[in-house]
Amino acid sequence: MYIAFDRAECFSDEELAEILERHSEEEDMRLFHRADEARRHYYGDDVYIRGLIEFTNVCRNNCFYCGIRSGNAKIKRYRLEREEILACCQEGYGLGFRTFVLQGGEDPYFSDKRICNIVSAIRECFPDCAVTLSVGEKERESYEAYFEAGARRYLLRHETASEAHYKKLHPAGMRLDNRKRCLYDLKEIGYQVGSGFMVGSPFQTTQNLIADVRFLQELMPDMIGIGPYISHADTPFRGYKNGTLSQTLRLIAILRLLFPYALIPATTALGTIHPQGRELGLKAGANVVMPNLSPAGVRKLYNLYENKICTGEEAAQCRAGLERRVEEAGYRVVTARGDVKYDAQGGKVIAQKV
Repeated sequence: MYIAFDRAECFSDEELAEILERHSEEEDMRLFHRADEARRHYYGDDVYIRGLIEFTNVCRNNCFYCGIRSGNAKIKRYRLEREEILACCQEGYGLGFRTFVLQGGEDPYFSDKRICNIVSAIRECFPDCAVTLSVGEKERESYEAYFEAGARRYLLRHETASEAHYKKLHPAGMRLDNRKRCLYDLKEIGYQVGSGFMVGSPFQTTQNLIADVRFLQELMPDMIGIGPYISHADTPFRGYKNGTLSQTLRLIAILRLLFPYALIPATTALGTIHPQGRELGLKAGANVVMPNLSPAGVRKLYNLYENKICTGEEAAQCRAGLERRVEEAGYRVVTARGDVKYDAQGGKVIAQKV
């Protein structure tokens, strides 16, 4: 089947399945080239950097795929306090970061008051920077409080848009409809919202992946983060196969064509499953990288999956190494907030809806 990639908004489910399941290097190269053209049209060769601060590996949830799940008794837990987080931001600011991403497990210690205090302090110290939160499912009132404190972006992967698949990945008590409720609450409040999913997670089918794409077309997020599933020995899914580089790259390209305005990261997980994974992600349409600003002493403890790269590097090493890799791939790191692109009428550029 020949697929016209310049009409991505009209992709049928059958065409998406064909793209995801085929094994033609020639067709993949054609797909990646078209995706790269789309991202260059709207973002040029700019790659935005986000300073990632993994501030707690304590989590109340027990997701079956995650290394920091509450049921993992082998992991050493940690929390960064406010001043430690601000010190990470200070170092990152000196390295050119203008977006800080606070990511952590759903840790009850970090109450709304504590999170708001941290966000307000970052905004006061670094008023030209954006604050992104990734702290899981909360009530709408909590999201409103974080927004009032100065957070403007929020990352919350839906992980899978299939109810049946969601139940296979999560314990009873976690619900897909609540995850979606959170995402729509965030959009209504005014956040730039990021969602996404794992590629190749246990029990996942091609139809599940197509459902993920269709859900994103309904949500219309500003940021889309996907990465290959990577197993962890201290989870119920130990021994399951990892997601593949090829399928993840195809999905990045599909998402770039469907969401040309979107901010799409070349994730650390891509770099973990392949030495050139992040560079290949950029060439398939990604335009964000997220170096780690967390103190080197705790990086190995934020162990969502095994063999995670860059856990022993200092922040400056991460920044310099990624900049070199980005340039070698044919792009350039820019020190800017890197907000989502909008057209002259204030809408996302050629946003494609269902």
